[in-house]
Amino acid sequence: MPHISPGSHLPRIPHIPHLPILRAGKAYRSLSTKVLDNLATGEPVAEISQANSGLIAKDLAEIGRARHDLESLTTRELVAISKKAGELFATTDLPLGGATQSADDYVVQTSATTGLPQVMVRANMAKIRFVLEEMETVLGGLTRGLDLEILDRGFGTQDGRMVSYRRETDALGAVLPSNSPGVHSLWLPAIPLKTALVLRPGSREPWTPLRIAQAFIAAGCPESAFHYYPSDHAGAQQILLRTRRSMLYGDRATVDPWRSNPGVQIHGPGWSKVVFGADAAERWPDHLDLMVASVADNGGRSCINASGIWTPSHGRAIADAIARKFAEIEALALDHPEARLAAFPSRKAAESLSHVIDSQLAQGGAEDMTARHRGDANRVAEAGGCWFVLPTVIFCEDPNHPLASAEYLFPFVSVVEVPQDELLHKMGPSLVVTGLTEDPNFRRELLTATNVERLNLGASGARGAGAAIPTSKIAWDQPHEGNLFEHLYRQRSFQGVA
Repeated sequence: MPHISPGSHLPRIPHIPHLPILRAGKAYRSLSTKVLDNLATGEPVAEISQANSGLIAKDLAEIGRARHDLESLTTRELVAISKKAGELFATTDLPLGGATQSADDYVVQTSATTGLPQVMVRANMAKIRFVLEEMETVLGGLTRGLDLEILDRGFGTQDGRMVSYRRETDALGAVLPSNSPGVHSLWLPAIPLKTALVLRPGSREPWTPLRIAQAFIAAGCPESAFHYYPSDHAGAQQILLRTRRSMLYGDRATVDPWRSNPGVQIHGPGWSKVVFGADAAERWPDHLDLMVASVADNGGRSCINASGIWTPSHGRAIADAIARKFAEIEALALDHPEARLAAFPSRKAAESLSHVIDSQLAQGGAEDMTARHRGDANRVAEAGGCWFVLPTVIFCEDPNHPLASAEYLFPFVSVVEVPQDELLHKMGPSLVVTGLTEDPNFRRELLTATNVERLNLGASGARGAGAAIPTSKIAWDQPHEGNLFEHLYRQRSFQGVA
C-alpha cells in the first residue's frame, strides 16, 4: 500500500511529470509528495514521491537480492552495459514516472530547478556520458590496473602474486547534492563493481540519478540494483546507517557528524587552491587564465573549483588581474548559450550571502577587488527571472581572516599572500591543489603535504604555462576524493589452488 507522512497531503498535479520512488528498480508512487518549482518563474516543474524512513529501512533489509543479480554478470559485461547506458543517458527518451523524458527535457528541467545554465547542464551530461563510456579506464585507475576477472572469481594472479578481494557491502548508499550533475559521475563505478545503489537525490536535483538508473536498466543492468529514495533528513540518515558503505555530500554542518564513521565517504567543502612557489609568483601573468578557469568553470559550483590562491608575493596584483576578468562576466538567463553563472534559489538567498561577505569585509584586513571594476557596488544581479551573485575576488592581507578560508557556490576566490615557508601550513586542508613551482624543495613539500588530497603539479612558466593544470580539470583514471574501489572492497590474504 502507498504510505503517507503526516502533513504531506499535497494534491496530485497531472500536468507536470511525476518522479517516483524506485524500489529495486520498480516505480512506486507515494501519497507523500513534494512539488519542485522553477527558479525563474515559480511554476511547478515536477511532483516527487517521498520515501519515509520506515519504507527505506524495510527495503534495505532485503538488499542482498541485488548482489546475486549483479553477480550473475561478469565485470566486463557490466562495463559494456555501462557504456551502453552512457549513450542512452545522453541521447534517448527514458522512463519518467508514467511518461518519458528526452535528453533535451532533462537539460531544461535540471536547469530550471538547480539554477545551473543549460549550457553547463549539457557539459555535465557529456561528462557523465564520458565516464560511463570509458568505465574500463576509470576502473583501471581505481584498481591500479587490476585484472577485472579477479573480481569475478574472487581471487587470481596479478603481477605474479596471488591476490583476493572481498566486497564490504551489498549496496552503496549515496546522499547526493543539488549543486551540479557532474558529481554523480563519482558513484557510477559501483555498478560494474557489482554493488547495488541506494540513492537519495538532492532536493533540487532529483533528475540526474533517476535518469542514470533508467539508462542502466534500459541497457540491460538488473533493475534490482537501483533504489532511489527522495526523502527528508530522516530518510537520508537511514541510508547512511543501513548501508555498510556510503557517500555523503554536503556542507561542513552536514558532513562533520559522520567524519569518524569509516563506512561513510565524505564529500564536503573542497577548499581547493592554486598555490604559487616564490619562483612562479614572479611569472604569475602566465597563469592568469588558469586561475580564472580554476575558480569560474562550471559556474564555481564544484568542490574542485579554487576558492583560494596562495602566493608568497604579488598577491594584490594577482587579485586585481582576476577581478578585471571577473568584471566581464555578466548574469545571463539560464537558456543563454554564453551563460557562465548559476542562479541562487531566491533573491533572499543571493542577498543574504552577499551580506555575509560584506559583514566579514567590514572586519578589516580584506578588500573586495571586483567592486572597483564592476562599476557597481551591488554584488547581486537579476537576469531571466533568476538571481545571481556576481564573481568576487577578495585580497586578504591576513591569512587568518575568515574570507581567506571561505568557499561559496559561485565564482568566489580569496588571494592570500604568505611567505613560502609558512604557506602550506597556514592554507589548511585542500581537496585539489594546483602547485606552480619548479623549486625542487617546494615541490617535495607539496608532494608530502598531508593536507592535500589531489595534486596537480605544474611548471612555473619557464617550460611553458601550458604544463600547468587547473584545479577544475579531472583525470578520470585517478581517484577523485577517496577511492571508491578501496571503499567498497578490501584486499585479504588468500592461499589456495587457482
